[in-house]
Amino acid sequence: MTTLSSTEVVLVSTIVFLGYSIGSWYLSRRRRFQVTTPLNGPERLHPIWGWTQAIIKTDYSAEMYEDWVKEFGSVVGVPTVLWNQKIILADPKAVTHFYANDPTIYGQSGLAKVFIANLLGHSNILTAEGDQHKRLRKALTPAFSLAAIRRLTEVFYDSAHKAKTHWDTILDANGGQAIIEVQDWMNHISLDSIGVAGFGHEFNSLDGQPSPVVDLFTSLGSLKSTFIDRLVFLLSIPFPRIFTHAPTRRNQLLKRFRNTMSDSAQELLSRTKQETKALGEHSAAEKSVIGLLIKAESTTGSLGMTKEEVTSQMNVLLLAGYETTSISLTWALIELAKSQTIQSQLREELQQFADDPTYEQLMSTSILPILDGVVHETLRLHPPVPESNRVAKQDDIIPLSRPYITSNGTVVDRLTIAKGSNVTAPISMINRSKEFWGEDAKEFNPSRWLPTSAPSSTQLSEFMGHRHIMTFSDGPRMCLGKNFALAEFKAALFVLVKHFAFEFENGVEGTEIGFHRGIVKRPKIVGRDGAEVPMRVKRV
Repeated sequence: MTTLSSTEVVLVSTIVFLGYSIGSWYLSRRRRFQVTTPLNGPERLHPIWGWTQAIIKTDYSAEMYEDWVKEFGSVVGVPTVLWNQKIILADPKAVTHFYANDPTIYGQSGLAKVFIANLLGHSNILTAEGDQHKRLRKALTPAFSLAAIRRLTEVFYDSAHKAKTHWDTILDANGGQAIIEVQDWMNHISLDSIGVAGFGHEFNSLDGQPSPVVDLFTSLGSLKSTFIDRLVFLLSIPFPRIFTHAPTRRNQLLKRFRNTMSDSAQELLSRTKQETKALGEHSAAEKSVIGLLIKAESTTGSLGMTKEEVTSQMNVLLLAGYETTSISLTWALIELAKSQTIQSQLREELQQFADDPTYEQLMSTSILPILDGVVHETLRLHPPVPESNRVAKQDDIIPLSRPYITSNGTVVDRLTIAKGSNVTAPISMINRSKEFWGEDAKEFNPSRWLPTSAPSSTQLSEFMGHRHIMTFSDGPRMCLGKNFALAEFKAALFVLVKHFAFEFENGVEGTEIGFHRGIVKRPKIVGRDGAEVPMRVKRV
């Protein structure tokens, strides 16, 4: 009997594994197309990649989706990598059903789980499902209660006022106006706010103190995508393990990012534990998010967390608090620089207050209606996360708001979705759709949010999300930090617009807004390096 060498054993094992993987993929794909309702959609763009490359490359996938919805109906089947299909839902009842059953029926894709785990750790609330997701969310909820956020509003104001002090110094040295790269400052405001509000820690980035976390955010945003990076990413969509093990520069940087974030989290945990032990209930972190996490780590009951879960939630909070709020603030300043009339109206409203408004005043839609409108219109037009992509964990029946004609001519009022199907709720497209928001849906119009404004359409009310925008998602996975983000956004914008006027360096006509790709897309001025948004800032 012939004995196989170790090399031959590895080769045979690899062939068997690949054969099994490809066979399983083929059978799963075949069943999906047999079970799923036949959908209308565009012809395959590329024989292998389908439309995947085009969707990734475009800055405005929402426009692509909207064109397809107009042509093919409220549900679109889009050919993707390796003869798979991406199902885009633009029907209100279907979208509501989709979010209501996330994460029970719909869960993160294999690639999303791998990417987020590489970035934030394995036990995070973004990818957790079932009982773990319920437990993590229940443990974190008290930190984002209205009472907790009311206490934190002063922290948000403090960060914005610190930025104001630095800007005053810059303007004093330049005759009352200067060119300031505002996105960088919005990053600092966001990081310092989340540092104190979330962890009871002063990052002092507004004062110029360096942070390894900020350096890594910058590195991720400046890394150029290579052909190998793109190839690995495309192949990882059907085969996520490729992404885990591929020795690309981007993967190496992601792992370094996670390690640095985790090291920073552990340092903050250690420091906070010592402070809490010494000061007890007088500790700054006692009622912050990190205080709750420390309690959860030491709890053996149903809300207890492992050390890895605590670290992962801290990483999530750092990422969300830094990236999303700074991007939203930057977009708000861009829109206000485009419309000086709206900026002046907002400033007039804000200057009625001699001091910073209370939390109740700040969040009121009647006391500060223009501020509320500017904030929500920014979030509507520029959601930091433009779509929700999920995979069906089991076969599902999705109800529809209106009849749908399938690709074989059958009229149906519900869809059958097979297990393993890729399903997308196109947040940005829904937020910008003329069908739901009226003819001015693509325009920045804060007045649509005034209490006296009429609804844009009857269908809009079918979307359940926060005030019918899908920016914060919906259902069991609706953003836990929604009210935290709104309070921080409003407080920072209040201070900045009340005291300063913002214009584009080269005027509205001479300025083109583009996108810079990092962890999420950031706005940038076309022609500038990186995610730079320089503006002429004047004292008022």
